[in-house]
Amino acid sequence: MSSRKMTSAAAVGVGYLALACSAFAASHREAPLIAMDPSADITDTYAFVSYDADNLGRPAQDRRVTLILNVIPGQDPADGPNYFNFGDDVLYELHVDNNADGKAEDVVYQFRFKTENRPIGGTLNTPLAYVGGTITNGITALDGPGSEGLIRRQTYSVTEVKGNKKTVLFKNQLLVAVPSNVGPSTMGGPNNIPDYENLASQGAYEDGDVRVFAGQRAETFYIDLGAVFDTVNLRRNLPLLTAGEDGNDGADPFGNNRFSGTDVNTIAIELPIKRITKDGAGPDTTAQPIIGVYASTSRQAVHVVNDRGSPVNAGRFVQVARLANPLVNELIIDTPFKDRWNASEPEDEANFLKFYRTPTIALALQILTGVPVVPSPAAPRDDLAQLFLKYPGQLLGPNGKCGTPCSELLRLDVSEPPVAAENQSRLGAALGGDAAGFPNGRRPNDDVTDIAIRVVGGTNFIAARAGDGVNFVKGAPGAGTNDGPGYGLTVGNRLDVTANGIAKEFPFLPTPYDGRNRRHIDCGETGANPCN
Repeated sequence: MSSRKMTSAAAVGVGYLALACSAFAASHREAPLIAMDPSADITDTYAFVSYDADNLGRPAQDRRVTLILNVIPGQDPADGPNYFNFGDDVLYELHVDNNADGKAEDVVYQFRFKTENRPIGGTLNTPLAYVGGTITNGITALDGPGSEGLIRRQTYSVTEVKGNKKTVLFKNQLLVAVPSNVGPSTMGGPNNIPDYENLASQGAYEDGDVRVFAGQRAETFYIDLGAVFDTVNLRRNLPLLTAGEDGNDGADPFGNNRFSGTDVNTIAIELPIKRITKDGAGPDTTAQPIIGVYASTSRQAVHVVNDRGSPVNAGRFVQVARLANPLVNELIIDTPFKDRWNASEPEDEANFLKFYRTPTIALALQILTGVPVVPSPAAPRDDLAQLFLKYPGQLLGPNGKCGTPCSELLRLDVSEPPVAAENQSRLGAALGGDAAGFPNGRRPNDDVTDIAIRVVGGTNFIAARAGDGVNFVKGAPGAGTNDGPGYGLTVGNRLDVTANGIAKEFPFLPTPYDGRNRRHIDCGETGANPCN
């Protein structure tokens, strides 16, 4: 294994209604221990066949897949002077299972970061992490001339692990993490003329057939957390959405998105599909077209003090968080077991099978809404266990057992053609008729909150079009931009983003909101829904 299990974890017990209150934030602050460790807190994991214009036009055998790991939830971009960095002491990994045995260690991509202090001109230290304005004429580059204002800069490495073979990718390039979007005077140019997007595009690196990006992006997970955390006090009663509202992926009929105006830190890697399939074939000919994916963060288990009295991390890496399918640790796993779940390996999910078969949240939904969950909360939910823990064709074991393999992974059929951003359904493959969406992998704008409520609630909640009333990312930076392919490859080319906030080019997440001008859209404000 590339990371190791934690031998013990703190547990905090609460009742099932408390679980219901914390059940719907894709993986933001989802467990007691990880809530105190933002740089290792995996907010979302995405795996999808790339849907940019270039990939849509490729023959099936040449298509590409994108894997994304997000950390540091709910960033208010104005929160300085120390902004949002990856952890130098955290091992970030994206794992792939390509032979359906449930052990996602066939191909692993490891990311390690290193922070450096760079005084201006080699001598001028400042109390700020980034300096622009007339002092440096703005930060216009990640390295060399124009980068003088990056007082604290992060670089990183990418390692591909296949079995016992480790290959350092991009070894002849300096990989610089794209810094936080402080504001127009600091990031991108003098005279308050913003050009952060051009700066960020320099962080999309290529090494042969692999692309990588690390840095800040806009948060594309959307949810009315204020209503959900108030003991699922949604702003309407069932039925929640009309047919017209449910079918409109470009309007929020009644909810308020807690994550509007907030950012995350993103690690994204795009690869040819044939690079990570077992037989190295294209998706139209590969013998095993369905891969399993999860992300993990790990820390070293031993902390020692060096001869200068400074703490040093040493020893083996211990996994502190993992994420494959969204909402599992929030929606399925009861609170006293959340930290233990984070520290375990996906192939050991049989240890948590009872939570899939009798999910407490199903009972909570029924009590809170007065609408019966079908199947009954008392009935074994083998449908959930089958969905999350098995590949197609693999069956659960007899007598309430999971059988082997039993592994919680985000499963992606790489032979399924991608769907252009403009044509994607937020309800994905499960409920929207869009076979390229969740739970066939996961794309950044798949509405996993509505899907999860309906899948767990069953036929009555599906018929009632249950949801939190937040259907899309309102006000995503660059929404409506369409200047053609070339982001990260062509100077001046902007990231193309649909009107409803879906980034159409790698790294497939919009440009982050900036600290000076960001707006969190609250209820009751102009352009927002009422506070009901």
